[in-house]
Amino acid sequence: MKPFESSKPDPELKLTRPNNGDYPEGDDAKLHPSSLKYVENDLPAVYKPGGSQPALKLLTDLRITIVEALFPDDPLRHFKRKPKSQKFILGLQAVFPVLEWGRHYTWYKFKGDLLAGLTIASLCIPQDIGYAKLAHVEPQYALYTSFVTPLIYAAMGSSRDIAIGPVAVVSLLLGTLIRKEIDDINSANYYQLLFTSTFFAGIFQAILGICRLGFLVDFLSHASIVGFMGGAAITISLQQLKGFLGINNFTKNADMISVMKSVWGSVHHGWNWQTILIGAFFLMFLMTAKFIGKKSKQLFWVPAVAPLISVILSTLIVFLTRADKHGVKIVGHVKRGINPSSANKIALKSALLPKGAKIGFVAALIALTEAIAIGRTFAALKDYHLDGNKEMIAMGIMNMAGSLTSCYVATGSFSRSAVNYNAGCHTAVSNVVMSIIVLLTLLVLTPLFHYTPNAILASIIISAVMSLIDIKAAYLIWKIDKLDFIACMGAFLGVVFVSVEIGLLIAVALSFAKILVHVTRPHTALLGKIPGTNIFRNTEQYPSAATIPGILVVRIDASIYFTNANYIRERILRWVDDEEEKFQEKGEMRPRSLVIEMSPIINIDTSGIHALEELHKTLKKRNIQLALANPVKIVLDKLHASKFIDELGEEWIFLTVAEAVQTCSDRLKL
Repeated sequence: MKPFESSKPDPELKLTRPNNGDYPEGDDAKLHPSSLKYVENDLPAVYKPGGSQPALKLLTDLRITIVEALFPDDPLRHFKRKPKSQKFILGLQAVFPVLEWGRHYTWYKFKGDLLAGLTIASLCIPQDIGYAKLAHVEPQYALYTSFVTPLIYAAMGSSRDIAIGPVAVVSLLLGTLIRKEIDDINSANYYQLLFTSTFFAGIFQAILGICRLGFLVDFLSHASIVGFMGGAAITISLQQLKGFLGINNFTKNADMISVMKSVWGSVHHGWNWQTILIGAFFLMFLMTAKFIGKKSKQLFWVPAVAPLISVILSTLIVFLTRADKHGVKIVGHVKRGINPSSANKIALKSALLPKGAKIGFVAALIALTEAIAIGRTFAALKDYHLDGNKEMIAMGIMNMAGSLTSCYVATGSFSRSAVNYNAGCHTAVSNVVMSIIVLLTLLVLTPLFHYTPNAILASIIISAVMSLIDIKAAYLIWKIDKLDFIACMGAFLGVVFVSVEIGLLIAVALSFAKILVHVTRPHTALLGKIPGTNIFRNTEQYPSAATIPGILVVRIDASIYFTNANYIRERILRWVDDEEEKFQEKGEMRPRSLVIEMSPIINIDTSGIHALEELHKTLKKRNIQLALANPVKIVLDKLHASKFIDELGEEWIFLTVAEAVQTCSDRLKL
C-alpha cells in the first residue's frame, strides 16, 4: 500500500463505493465515510490526513475545549430559539425547579409524599437529637436544622428522593474540628464558630455550583469514600460508648486507641448497668427492625418507626422507674420554640473568620459528596436526571440561610433518603411534610424528651451508621483494583486510628496519588499481528499475536502531556533496546522501523511533541524509521502546527497499523 502523500485528493481521482450492498445509497453514504475510497486505474489509494490547521482554527478548538470542560451538559440548550418571555420563565424554573414540577403536581403524588414525609419525620426526630451530641450542641439545634433547610431545598433542589437534615458524618466532623479550636462546648464562641463554619460551607457549595466546578467533588474516588465512610461509622459508634455505657469522664479524642483506653479505664467505676441494659435491649430491637425491613420491602416502615418507638418506650421506662436517680443519663431540657436568628453570630470580623472558612470548606466537600452520591443513586433508580451543579447551588443557599437561623450544616441523609424512596415519595414535598412535623415537635413536643435516656440515642446512632460500613464494596474493590483498595484502607485506618480530618486528608491524598500514577505512568503495549488478519493487538493479551521481525509496533494508551512525555519516550526506547539485545544475543533481525499506534492518544501538548522530536532524532541516529498510525485530528493538527510532520515526512503518517507495517516491510527489502 502507498503511504499518505497529500492532504488533498488528486482531481483526476473519481469517488466510488463498493457495490456489495453493504453501504447505503444516495446521501446516506455521507454518514459512512468508511464506504468511500478514491481509485485510480482500479487500484485503491489510502486515505489522506488533513493538512496543517490555521492559527484561528486552533484557537477555535481551544475555545471549544474550554467550553466542553466547563459546560459539558450545555446548560443553555433549553433557552435556544425561545422568545424572551419564555426564557425568563425557564430561568426561574432553572433556579427554582418547584415551579416546573409543581405545575404537574397531583393529589395522587401528594398522598405518596405525605406518607413518606410522616415516615421520615418519625425517623429524623430521634436521630437529630442523637446527632446533636456528635456536634456537641444542644438537641434543638439539630431539630432547627431539620425544619428550615428542607423547606429551602424543596424549592431549589432537583432530587425527588433526598431527605435533608443533619447527618452523622458531618455532625461528627464539625464537632471534632470545632472542639479542637474551642474546647468549651457551652461557650458563645463555640456556637459562633459553628454558625460561621455553616455559613462558609454554604458559600463554598454555592460557588462550586455557580462556577460549575462540581467535578472537583469527583476527585474523592469511590474507594476513598467507602473507606472514609466506614472509618467514620466506626468512630461514631465508638463515640457512642459514653452514652451506651453511662461513662461520665470520657476522652475528647476520637481515635480508637484513646476511646478504648477511656472505656476500659472506667470499667470498674464508670459503667452503669441500668444504662447498659437499656442501650443493649433497644439496640437489639433496632437491629431486628432493620433486618425485617431488609427482608421485606413492604415492611419498610418497621425500621423507620423503630427509633421513635424506642424513644417513647425508653422515656416511659426512665420516667416510671426514675432511673435517672440511679445514674442513667437523660437528655434533659430541650428548648421549645422555632429557630431564633443567629445572623449576629456569624464571625465576619473576628479571629474566628479563617477558622470558620477552613472548617466550612471541609464540611462543604463532605456534605456535597454524600448528597450527590445519594441523589445520583436514587435518580438512576427512577430514571431521571440530577444536575450536580444545581444541587450544589441549592445546598449552598440552603446552608447559608440555615446559618442565619440557628442551623448547622445539612445535607442528604442516606438512611432517611432510603426510607423516603421506599415509602413512595414522588417529589420534594415529602421534605416539606417532614419539616412541618419537626416544627410541631419544636412548638409542642420537646418537653416530652426530657426523660429520654442518652443510651437510646447512642443505640439509634449506632444502628444508623452501621449501614455506612460496606464490607461487600471493600471486597469488590480489592478484587478489581489493588491501588483502589490501598486508598480505601488508607482512608479507613486514618479515620479510625488518627482523626476524621486526617482520614479525609489521606482519602484526598491517595485519590490524587492514584490520578498521578495513571497520568504519569500510562499503560503502554507491544503489539503483534493476529495470524491470518491485518489486526494488531497487545501481545500480552493475545499470546498468538506475532511480532514482525525488524519492525517494532507499540501503542500508548493515554494522551501525551508534560507529566508523562519523558516516561513514554524512555519506555519506547527501552523496547528498542530490548529488541537490539535480542539481535546481539540470538541473532534476530535488529529493529529497522518503529510504528506507534496513535489512536488512543486523544491529545498532546508541547512537551509531548518535544518528546516525539527527541525520540525521532534518537531513532534516526540508530537508523530506525519512525512511523505514526491513525493519529486523531487534534493531535495531527498540533503535529502540523509544530512542523514535526515536516521533519518526519507526511509519507510516514498512516491510516492503520497494517498499512504502516506493510510500508516498513517494503523498506526492509530495499
